[in-house]
Amino acid sequence: MDKNKATLAIYGIQDRIDSDFPLYVHDHSICLMRNGKVEKMLQLERKTRNKRDNKLYQNIYDLLKEQKLISTDDYDVVFVDNVVGRSFINTQGNIRFEAPLLSTLSETIEKGRCWWFGREIDAYAINHELAHISSCLPFYGNFKENSLIIHFDGGASLSNFSAWYFLDGKLSLLDYSWDLKYLSTLYNANALVFGIIGAKQFDQNSVPGKMMGMASFGKYSEKIEEWLKENNFFEDCWKSKRVFYEKARESFGWKNNKLDQKDPFLHDILATMQHIFQRDFFAKVVDLQEKYNADYLYYSGGSALNIVTNNKLVESKLFRQVFIPPCAEDSGLALGAAAYVEYLKHGEVIHHSPYLNNWGIEEYKADFSDSDILEIASGLIEGKIYAVCNELGEIGPRALGNRSIIALANSKELADKVSIEKKGREWYRPIAPIMLERNLEYFTGIKESLLATYMLRDFDVLEERRKEIEGVVHVNGSSRIQTVASEQDNPFIYTLLDYLEKQFDIKALINTSFNKRGEPIVHTKENALVSARNLELDGVIINGKLIQL
Repeated sequence: MDKNKATLAIYGIQDRIDSDFPLYVHDHSICLMRNGKVEKMLQLERKTRNKRDNKLYQNIYDLLKEQKLISTDDYDVVFVDNVVGRSFINTQGNIRFEAPLLSTLSETIEKGRCWWFGREIDAYAINHELAHISSCLPFYGNFKENSLIIHFDGGASLSNFSAWYFLDGKLSLLDYSWDLKYLSTLYNANALVFGIIGAKQFDQNSVPGKMMGMASFGKYSEKIEEWLKENNFFEDCWKSKRVFYEKARESFGWKNNKLDQKDPFLHDILATMQHIFQRDFFAKVVDLQEKYNADYLYYSGGSALNIVTNNKLVESKLFRQVFIPPCAEDSGLALGAAAYVEYLKHGEVIHHSPYLNNWGIEEYKADFSDSDILEIASGLIEGKIYAVCNELGEIGPRALGNRSIIALANSKELADKVSIEKKGREWYRPIAPIMLERNLEYFTGIKESLLATYMLRDFDVLEERRKEIEGVVHVNGSSRIQTVASEQDNPFIYTLLDYLEKQFDIKALINTSFNKRGEPIVHTKENALVSARNLELDGVIINGKLIQL
């Protein structure tokens, strides 16, 4: 590696099967960092408009050519691996990378062999696990001393769970295994879960969020847990649910003969699965903490999007602080890989906002006036629904104010209009609010908001405040709140929220991602105009200016 060079990280491992939708591999991405700072970042789906796109090998040549990145004279190259493989070859065959075969999980990058547009260059591999945990670095800075660092997902390189420890300036691997695979399988490969929420194979990457939404309607049952375990969670009943129906009637007197999404018994099954996930994962964390007594926890991987479990980690007070990146799932792998190499080169990574998706839109800047804020606020007060496409896009699965749909949060009817009618989301899925950090305590009685910055935990809303934001309070009284601490964090959203509060005593807005069901979050202003019209919204705010539709 050359300290004077930038770092280009690529996550583009080809899937096992060439299908129209991701199976084992998803969320390809590219990241270029220099001196610890992101210069260019792209989640591939944002550019191609294919949800969770995993065809980077088809697009990488044109993408690199577009950004004048064909020559490696200015950067080192690092590739992220996956459980399905460690090699990368693009469609044209002019980029080929082969990584060493793994016998154990490496604690650092590994040199591979790379052919890059007609010549062999130095290039490196980073394992999936290490890339995941390193995606924390751009948002929280260097790992703090005496930190436990965990990755947990459906499958990485040699594990789906790994634990690391940072002490005396050194990162050490503690453990990696597939021991918790049974937990992640509940969310991404269980036939009964797919059946209950009505998901098809191409929906698999959205199943966890849907499952958590429906689980909130049910309650944990010890009897159901024992029954599920006895029947291996009915995880393989893909073709026929007959065995499930028969055993449910036999054990519980269940009288239904189909998987009705409004059936309380099915809600209890999902709630029980969520309880098992939370309890067993938490027990693993407790066991590690008893051994190492860490001050801090860093946590990444797709399972870190389970906000109910995140709450337990925070509220347990096992750690002084819990850190989770906004791109905890695979969309953050290229960023994590680049950040880790930059850390090796320079000893630090600069703090970043989550607004990193800038490929091809580097010049986007929001320019708004007091009159713009007044016009937008007035429309919202009238019950209008607007979309926002300001500056650069968020990294990760959550819209955090730059690629959001916004509306008043005080009406369940309006929230359903946004979520169900406009976006096409299921009736049981909650919709989130955005508010100024100073109002978090007003609604929840809680001041701490670190993970709320990235919408990574939910809060119980005080009963006396629920009517005020009823559109964003879930069936269990919780709300997945995003907070904005200062004008510097998001000038437009902060100014708009501040104005609404001071002029109308409105302390929160609906904030849901700017996309229709099955589509990626919008990227460009052109995407924004097309999507806003397709969604039949009242207007779209592009770089601070409202366009009425």
